This record gives sequence, structure tokens and C-alpha cells, in this order.
Amino acid sequence: MKFIASYTSLSIIIVLLATTLCAWNFMKSSHRYPPTPSMASFYDLTAKNLDGELISFEAFKGKRVLIVNTASKCGYTPQYTDLEALHKAHGGDDFVVIGFPCNDFGRQEPGSAEEIASFCSKNYGVSFQIMEKVHVGGGDQHPVYSWLCSATENGVADHKVGWNFHKFLIDENGQLVASLRSGVKPLDEQIVEFAQGQ
Repeated sequence: MKFIASYTSLSIIIVLLATTLCAWNFMKSSHRYPPTPSMASFYDLTAKNLDGELISFEAFKGKRVLIVNTASKCGYTPQYTDLEALHKAHGGDDFVVIGFPCNDFGRQEPGSAEEIASFCSKNYGVSFQIMEKVHVGGGDQHPVYSWLCSATENGVADHKVGWNFHKFLIDENGQLVASLRSGVKPLDEQIVEFAQGQ
């Protein structure tokens, strides 16, 4: 009887480890693409910032862009620290970080625009561009995420944002070149090299 109980416990542990490994690999996955002309122009997109000001993405022409959906109450929220470090080290005329707060996953971004701005500033000293809270999927998907997630618009591939802090890289020609899951850290080598223009 003890043997059966031990065997059952061991089986459960193995299944849990395998499940955890699969989930970890899923969250760490990334897809890179060769620069491919998009079907719809990235520079035709617009979004409002936390102050309600409409930002035209034409302002990002000639710049490399990292877009990330953020949340204040997520296990990945500490990535704000590295996103800010990335922005401070490489942001400027050639590279920008744009955060889109999102409450789609686990209701982990419940705050108002003012609360989000205060949280980002107070806890992480965020100085990169934060946009208004949006939906990254579903029927109310923001047009920026419609472009990022639809091959018919971005000209590369369909994507589904699975959780907070999913990252997309758009090159200086407005072409989507990478989709990176939440577990890929902002200071990962491939992101730093992209920020540097390598």
C-alpha cells in the first residue's frame, strides 16, 4: 500500500514538473521575423496617452519601437524596472518603449489613468511613454493590437497575447520583427541588441 501511495505521489510530482516546464517554455517563447512590408501602415495608427492626448504613430518613423502590455498587480510587474533601464540606456531618437496598460488578464490592472500614472512613477520611476488602458484581444481590441496580432494587417503573422508584459518589436521602417512572450525579460540579449540597432 505504501508503494502505491509513493508511486502515486511521484507520478503527481512528475506531472506537475512537466506542466510547469511547459508553461515556463510557453511564457519564454519568442518569434523572430525577417523585415517584411506590412499590409497596413504602422504609422497610420494612433493611441491616446494617459493624459488623453492622441499620439500619432507617425511620430515613430525612423525609430525602433518596443510595445508591451503592462499591469500593476502581476507577477511580471517588476519588469517595469528593466523596461525603464532599457529606455534610459537606449531610448531617444532611435528607440522608444511604449506601454499599454491592460486589465484583460486576471484583472491585474484595475486602476484609473491617474492611478496607473502614479503607480508607475512612484514605484518604478517610469519615464517612457504609457498609453491609455486598452483591450489587447476580443471584440474591443485596440487598433494597435489588431495590427500587432493580425497577419492581414502586419503582413507577417497572427499573434495572440496570452498574458501581461508580452512584447512586440517594430523596426525603424514600421515592420513587425518579433513577438516575445511575457517571460522574455526586457534586458534579454535579443531586445538589447534590437534597441542598439544590431
